[in-house]
Amino acid sequence: MEDNENSNDYKNLYLGTIIFLVLALGAMTFFWSSKRNSAKECAQINLEYQDTLQGMNKMLQGYIGEMSTDLKSDFKNMLNTYDRLLEKDASKADSLNAQKLKIQEQIEKIDKLKRSKNFSASQVLKLKEENESLRGIMRSYVVQIDSLNTLNLQLELNLTETKSDLNRTTVERDQYKDEVAVKSEQVKKGSKLSAYNFNSSALKSAIKAKVTTKARQAGQLQSTFTISENPITPSGKKVVYMQIIAPSGKTLQRMTSYLTETEDGTVAYTEKKDIDYQNKSLDISIYYDIREEPLSKGNYKVNIYCNESLIGSDSFTLK
Repeated sequence: MEDNENSNDYKNLYLGTIIFLVLALGAMTFFWSSKRNSAKECAQINLEYQDTLQGMNKMLQGYIGEMSTDLKSDFKNMLNTYDRLLEKDASKADSLNAQKLKIQEQIEKIDKLKRSKNFSASQVLKLKEENESLRGIMRSYVVQIDSLNTLNLQLELNLTETKSDLNRTTVERDQYKDEVAVKSEQVKKGSKLSAYNFNSSALKSAIKAKVTTKARQAGQLQSTFTISENPITPSGKKVVYMQIIAPSGKTLQRMTSYLTETEDGTVAYTEKKDIDYQNKSLDISIYYDIREEPLSKGNYKVNIYCNESLIGSDSFTLK
């Protein structure tokens, strides 16, 4: 009895297991079929999208071609801009040439895509984004170099203005110097002393101050004159030089070292005299003793110098 009951229990368990497996297999078959259909649908949709994308690319082919041409032209314009920047600032040649190389790579990429005839809108968009990126970098260089050139231009302008100011100052200085020179010359002329009321002659001797016109009797030569009043010439101690030139043209002098500087050069003098000039007219007499040298007959010229200028002349004749 018990054996029959146990046998029935095993049959029921076995039957239940088989039913469960059948149901599970059916469920798996259903899900697998559903997934397969979904995959087919996805593949179909993807295919449709590809067809749509290809159609859109065909529709936009002319527009894409124009965009690529514009991009290429734009890249070339950037190359030209970099060339101009290199001319302005060669110190950045390495970095500028590196950017030029990147731009040239983009141009070559455009040419390659055109040759392959597989030019899509997404590729153009990517190139356009790269164009904007490279353009931004270029603008930064333009700002840097342009600001430097603006500074250089300003420096050149300042230098030009400085040169103009310097030239103007130089002209003004030269005009001032000329004016000063003219006024100085006027003052110099105005302050120049003059000698007048001359009385030049030969004397028989220093003891016998008697005038003689005979050369063999002359023991002393003298010149008496008046120095004019001059309120603008500097007052004080001055030296008056007398030069007596013999008929032979030689200056009479006791020592060859008797020389003085004048505005006409170095002049030999016969005798000199120190005076104290106080801007008033002053009578002066200068004497030259004849010792060993005999005087010759003829005309003798007397020149008077003071303050490096010839201030008067006179003459006398000995027979």
